[in-house]
Amino acid sequence: MKLSVGPGALVVAGFIGPGTVTACTVAGANFGFALIWALAFATVSTIILQEMAARLGIVSGKGLAAAMTSPENGPIARWAIISLGVAALAVGNSAYEAGNLTGGALGIEALLNGGAGTHKLVVICLSVIAAVFLAFGHYKHIEKLLIALVVMMSAAFIGSVVITRPDLSALARGFIPSIPSGGLLTAVALIGTTIVPYNLFLHASTVRDKWPHGTTQATKAARTDTITSVGLGGIISILILSTAASALFGSGISVSSAADMAISVEPAFGVAAKYLVGIGLFGAGLSSSITAPLATAYALTEFGGLRRDGWQFRIIALTVLLIGTIVALIGVRPVEVILIAQIANGLILPIVATFLLVAMNRAKLLGTYVNSTLSNVLGSLVVIITFGLGLRLILRALNVWP
Repeated sequence: MKLSVGPGALVVAGFIGPGTVTACTVAGANFGFALIWALAFATVSTIILQEMAARLGIVSGKGLAAAMTSPENGPIARWAIISLGVAALAVGNSAYEAGNLTGGALGIEALLNGGAGTHKLVVICLSVIAAVFLAFGHYKHIEKLLIALVVMMSAAFIGSVVITRPDLSALARGFIPSIPSGGLLTAVALIGTTIVPYNLFLHASTVRDKWPHGTTQATKAARTDTITSVGLGGIISILILSTAASALFGSGISVSSAADMAISVEPAFGVAAKYLVGIGLFGAGLSSSITAPLATAYALTEFGGLRRDGWQFRIIALTVLLIGTIVALIGVRPVEVILIAQIANGLILPIVATFLLVAMNRAKLLGTYVNSTLSNVLGSLVVIITFGLGLRLILRALNVWP
């Protein structure tokens, strides 16, 4: 069967953002290859959940938000879900959109050796590019752009690994689960930046644009797309971590982001290494700047029973982008908003995964396409793990867990 890549690439563009690039960079710089297993686990877990979301969208013709707010769930659960959805998606993605734009700008600045004076200009340029695609682009246009950005990120980080020449035996040992001293929170962060709640909404909605007719062939194509695309995303994350581990682990150089890594690798590995890391960070920032508002618009229009192709959809997406742009330009970290977003995300991640699992077992909704026993076992394990992850996010946001 011909491989039809599309919605899966949007999922990858969603989770390979500046946050993921930074988490992988810090993990590699501080712990070498020891935490690669966490990325491998997160990638497999993401494939399991995203495959379910894609199957739900194709077969039922409904997005995840519509399935979660079904009358069968009762009015109390419905309004609780809507409230959490608005908090985690609208408020959270608006707050984190600033990080996406800032990350993309840092990548450009690393390429151009730009200083603080160019930062705001680059943020504005990236915001305008994202706004054009969100306001005027159709699904096919956005899909092609994000596929191109994913390919660019892949090529950039493959190049960076080739230049930095990782220790392949140490890399292979990184797939064996172990937690080095002080590495627990970093391992959890790597998992948390890969399994992203809003990607489940995004995937269940976009598969209907790619495959509008729910057929067996469509579900197989979506499954192949999910495994291929998310698998590639996991490889990109591993490449980023490997670059940092090869270039920075044990060097005594302190880094807090991929932009720091881009500057740090130049003396030892040449200007090409800096450019490759900068290109990768730029691609991560721009792709996430588009997917975060897009996912928010898909989810909130479904929660509100609005048309996906109406003006309300574009207004929601552009509003998220505008808020993120303003926050990025003023350079103020919205601590209170991010606190609310962290708590909401901590709550909604296991809740979304649970409702997805419940929906995937409704024969009335999916007919013969309901989950198999194996899918339910694997999905349940992921739900339990995401519950622990969500609890950790809440405790950390409340300063109970450092």
